[in-house]
Amino acid sequence: MRISDFRSDTITKPTERMREAMRNAVVGDDVLGDDPTVKRLEEIAAKKVGKEAALFVPSGTMGNAIAVKVWTNEGEEVIVEEKAHIYNFESGHLAFISRVIPRPLPSKRGVYDLDLLRKAVNKRKDYHVPQPTLITLENTHNFWGGAVIPLEHFKEVRKIADERGLKVHLDGARIFNASIASGVPAHEYASCVDSIMFCLSKGLGAPIGSMLAGPREFIDKARHVRKMLGGGMRQVGVIAAAGIIALEEMVDRLKEDHRRAKILAEGLSKLPGIEINPDDVETNILFFKVRAMSAPELVNKLREHGVLALALSDEDVRMVTSKEVDDEDIHHALEVFEKILG
Repeated sequence: MRISDFRSDTITKPTERMREAMRNAVVGDDVLGDDPTVKRLEEIAAKKVGKEAALFVPSGTMGNAIAVKVWTNEGEEVIVEEKAHIYNFESGHLAFISRVIPRPLPSKRGVYDLDLLRKAVNKRKDYHVPQPTLITLENTHNFWGGAVIPLEHFKEVRKIADERGLKVHLDGARIFNASIASGVPAHEYASCVDSIMFCLSKGLGAPIGSMLAGPREFIDKARHVRKMLGGGMRQVGVIAAAGIIALEEMVDRLKEDHRRAKILAEGLSKLPGIEINPDDVETNILFFKVRAMSAPELVNKLREHGVLALALSDEDVRMVTSKEVDDEDIHHALEVFEKILG
C-alpha cells in the first residue's frame, strides 16, 4: 500500500548529496572549537540571515530556549502570541529553564494587535509588576496554518520594542518558507529582530539540527547555555555537512511544497464535512475542521488507506507537505478523502 505522509515536514529524509557530504565530512571536537565543518555551517547560516554569528544546536526548541535564557532574567515577562509554538508546543521551557512569565496576546493570523502590544510592554515601573524584556515573533506561523507574517509587521514590532528597550526574538523555524512565499529575503526579516532560530531539519531536509543567529556577544553566551543544557556536541561535522547542503541546495525547492499544499487545500474544500479556506494556505501547512466525524476518527480512517495526518483536537486536522510528498501523493490523499467522506 502506498504511504503518503503528511504528518509534518520533520519526516524528511536526507538527500543523496547530504549522505555523501556526511560520509566525507572533515570533523573535530566542536565543543573545543575544532570542527571545521560546523564552523563553515555557522558562517553560512549567519550570512544567510545577515547576523554576526550563528550557533549549531540539536533542535529548534533548544535554540528558542537558549535565546530566551540569554535575553531575559528570572521573573521577567516575555510577550508571546497566543498560538505561538514557543508558548504552546515546546514543553514549557519558558517557565522551566528561564523561569520567565509568558504574556500571551491575541492576533490576527499571527499578526499582533499593535495597540495591545504597546499596552502590554508599556507597564508601569513597579516592583509588584513583572517587567517585559522580550517580544517573540514566529514566521511562518505554524498554528495559523503556515501563515506568512508581513515584513511591515516586523518593522512595527521592532519600533515598539525600541521605544521600550526590549529585545525581539524570531522563532523562524520555517523562515525560508516565509521568504519563498513572500519574496522577502530571510535577512530582511532577520534585520528586524535581535536573534533568530531556524530549522535545517524540516522542509530543508537535513536529518537533524537548527541554527541560532544574532550578535557575536549573544552567540558567545548562547554557546555557554547550550553546554549547560547538554547540547554541546563533539564530532558533529557529520551532521553539519548535511546542514550545509540544506542551505545551499534545498531552499528554492520549497515552492513545490507550497504549490502542492494549495492543490490539496483546494481539493479538500470541495468535499462534504471539511471546512477549509484555500486562500489561507500560503506555504506548506494547512489546517482544516472536520464536521462529518471527529478528527481522530478521520485520521484513523485515513491511516487505514495509507494517508498519514495529525489530529490536533476533536475537530482540527493538520497536514504538511514536504519533499517526501509528490504530486501522486496529493492525488492519492484526495482520492482517499473522497472515499471516506463520499
